Amino acid sequence: MSDGVVVRAEKCSKWYGHVLGISDVSWKFGGGIVGLLGPNGAGKSTLIKMMAGLLRPSRGTLEVFGALPYASLETRRRIGYAPEHEATWDELSALELVTTLARLSGVPDPRKAAEAAIATVGMTKDQHRRVKGFSKGMRQRTKLASAIVHDPDFVLLDEPMTGVDPMARLDLIEQIRRLAAAGKTIVVSSHVLYEIEALTTEILVVYRGQVLAEGNVYEIRKLIDKHPHRIRVDCDRPRELGAALASSEHVARVVFERGAMVVETRDPDRCYDEIAACVLDRGVAVRSMTSPDNNLGAVFDYLTGGSR
Repeated sequence: MSDGVVVRAEKCSKWYGHVLGISDVSWKFGGGIVGLLGPNGAGKSTLIKMMAGLLRPSRGTLEVFGALPYASLETRRRIGYAPEHEATWDELSALELVTTLARLSGVPDPRKAAEAAIATVGMTKDQHRRVKGFSKGMRQRTKLASAIVHDPDFVLLDEPMTGVDPMARLDLIEQIRRLAAAGKTIVVSSHVLYEIEALTTEILVVYRGQVLAEGNVYEIRKLIDKHPHRIRVDCDRPRELGAALASSEHVARVVFERGAMVVETRDPDRCYDEIAACVLDRGVAVRSMTSPDNNLGAVFDYLTGGSR
């Protein structure tokens, strides 16, 4: 699109009878990876299915590449979709399954495209095995291959790492990153915070069918100013460092832990500068400096009213 927008939703709602899926969502985004974050039942799958053209909004509009995906075959051809719950022909091998889906998508050389997609997700050595014998991680990778076999511009991945062991999860994360580096626009949904955090800082937080926040997770965190920002410094002289910072007006509280100091501040940027200056002036040996609040878990808890 000329303005670089891939998805544009305007006051978009979807309900199933009396059950609300999403409510009055207005949102737009361009390229890269966007994390769709929210608990189970928040409306993530409903929103993804509307972007895929599988559902039509009950009210409002949702466009992909400037068109209504449910009404535009050309637009749907540019979309790859991996649902959370798949229904496959388990008697087929991975290669047969992905080849069949490539053929249904109108790919000119479906077997060649399937072999390439399977290689992309690291499944070549298992491509002739039947899907029914696959682990959850292998199924997820096969599902990803099916979503990208027709070389879509826009890829929708609904809970792609559910049930996957840690090593397979790392592999999937790397594969998704490579797709983005190749120019694909990707939406990844998850209710597991660190999965999204490992992929992107651009998020859309959905809760009870509504968008609570969107954009860069760190920028969102800055807007939540009613909660002091915590900074933890592991060092050799935490009490001396804490005492030096305690008199600053932006500091709400200083807590000492074993070998560490945690400062709560209303001005994180200024506090980081002051910590650095104190460390240099006093020769404090710092082992690490982290922030429990610079993560999606903290952002999500604050936005949804969860407790720390």
